[in-house]
Amino acid sequence: MEFVWFILIGLVAGALAGMIMNGGGYGIVGDIVVGVLGALIGGYLFQQLGVSAGGGLPGAIIVATVGAIVLIAILRLINRAGGRGLGL
Repeated sequence: MEFVWFILIGLVAGALAGMIMNGGGYGIVGDIVVGVLGALIGGYLFQQLGVSAGGGLPGAIIVATVGAIVLIAILRLINRAGGRGLGL
């Protein structure tokens, strides 16, 4: 059951990050991938900075969304540097 929650949080976080970064999402699968990777990145960043977003579902969505925004920003920088074709 935890896996299902992780996927749902990834979907919500990916969709939110897509909207914040460019006004739209990346489709269901793309949003899940961006959100799940964002959750991992956000968790790492928040831990390194000693910051807490609170517990529970809202905190998890905040952490995953921040991580997804960072991921999208990094991928856009890579695209601008010549790595065309990633579509972000």
